[in-house]
Amino acid sequence: MSVRRTMEQERAERAWQAVREVQKEKQKEYLALARSAPADIQNSGLAQTLAFWRAKGDIHHKALYKHVSEWVMERLGAGKGDLLTWITDARTSSDQYRRATVEALAFLVWIKRFAEAEFK
Repeated sequence: MSVRRTMEQERAERAWQAVREVQKEKQKEYLALARSAPADIQNSGLAQTLAFWRAKGDIHHKALYKHVSEWVMERLGAGKGDLLTWITDARTSSDQYRRATVEALAFLVWIKRFAEAEFK
């Protein structure tokens, strides 16, 4: 008998894996970034937030960028590429961009919860 997992269970599992791979010396910074990420996305947009994280280049920015990018690309069936590159591609529709934003925000709920639980 196979057990079908819910989307929330899948998000939670991936978020848990992501949080557990954060380097110990960067956990505090990652937590702060995870806490601010949903508001940053809502205020500036997903593409602008991703671009900011990528430009910063700090370990915790790179880690959260990677975690969100990989998850959203997988969920949208867009392959294993880079989320920011995919978003800025002329063939990406506004509907796909909205779906990517919704999925990123849903995933970040779990990232934030687990980071708060693990890094305090």
